[in-house]
Amino acid sequence: MNIHEYQAKELLRGYGVAVLQGFVAWTPEEAALATEKLPGPVYVVKSQIHAGGRGAGHFAHDPAGKGGVRLAKSAAEALEAASAMIGHVLVTKQTGPAGRRVSRVYVEAGCDIKRELYLSLLVDRETSRITVVASTEGGMEIEQVAETQPERIMRVAVDPASGIFPHHARTLAFGLGLEGKQVASFTRFVTAMYRAFTELDCAIVEVNPLVVTGTGDIIALDAKVSFDDNALYRQPDLEKLRDEAEEDPKELEAAKYSLNYIALDGTIGCMVNGAGLAMATMDIIKLYGGSPANFLDVGGGATKERVTAAFKIILSDPHVEGILVNIFGGIMRCDVIAEGVIAAAREVSLGVPLVVRLEGTNVDLGKEILAQSGLPIVSADNLADAAEKVVRAVKEAA
Repeated sequence: MNIHEYQAKELLRGYGVAVLQGFVAWTPEEAALATEKLPGPVYVVKSQIHAGGRGAGHFAHDPAGKGGVRLAKSAAEALEAASAMIGHVLVTKQTGPAGRRVSRVYVEAGCDIKRELYLSLLVDRETSRITVVASTEGGMEIEQVAETQPERIMRVAVDPASGIFPHHARTLAFGLGLEGKQVASFTRFVTAMYRAFTELDCAIVEVNPLVVTGTGDIIALDAKVSFDDNALYRQPDLEKLRDEAEEDPKELEAAKYSLNYIALDGTIGCMVNGAGLAMATMDIIKLYGGSPANFLDVGGGATKERVTAAFKIILSDPHVEGILVNIFGGIMRCDVIAEGVIAAAREVSLGVPLVVRLEGTNVDLGKEILAQSGLPIVSADNLADAAEKVVRAVKEAA
């Protein structure tokens, strides 16, 4: 689960992470009033959406205009900046061409920036440890730095048994070229961030840029916090921070049925049982010249109702031109899948090619149910055969 920048900063502030003073504003008038509570003389007005690259983005109604992060030197300028943002669609590299509508802005105090750095905490799957990542290239996309200047990225893995110690932070501080008061400030910052990460069950905490001020303080100029969905049952207060307007409606609907669904940008919808098999299915679709429209794992114990819901969610994507159902029946029975597919196809008036590959428990019964349905369902003998057939069917229907 992702949250907005202003929400992330409020949470981090509670753990002692240094952030600037700021106020969320839902209207341009509130943005102007916020400047009266801040020291000035410079303010920053930031669009609040779940996407990065806001400053370099553009608004759909004004492609040649300014981005989603703007400086203001008065209440009037803050009002003007907020008016240009609230209610308008912001397009960034991460939103895609459709963009995201801005419903609120964050008005923050300015600061004396001497250097911009990068800092994040994440779970490194290779080491199975929380890892602190830092770079001297603040303000840039870390993926770009990793590709062009990998030597500028430093990592320190923290042993979960002992937790973080000052030497972890000092190692990074010296690598970043910090000195004197800056080292002590950075050590406090990293230690506080680690505590927030572990106690809030985060998946990632990213500060980009992390700035060094003229007085040697270390402050989070931006903040991105994402939580582990599997741990949200332990964090009931965090659920209140969810902004469903920022999430894909199809993914929200899938969550109601305990379906693991992620929308992609292809044309072939996939319904599979098991995450590994789903990944393999998407790979083989690509191998045969197609492009998956989604990742969807119905799980091992799906009911007919859940399968029907999954099918309808796939078809709610207007880009889907064909569907591949790939089921290996273990706990999940092939006849249940067949009944769900038929029920959904009849309910939504299926208008795209459908290829079904079944294998495992009750496979013969499942195939018989499909064959007797009277629907134009194409059966496949194996995964390769299924991928080839659905890709060919989509191309022929185009």
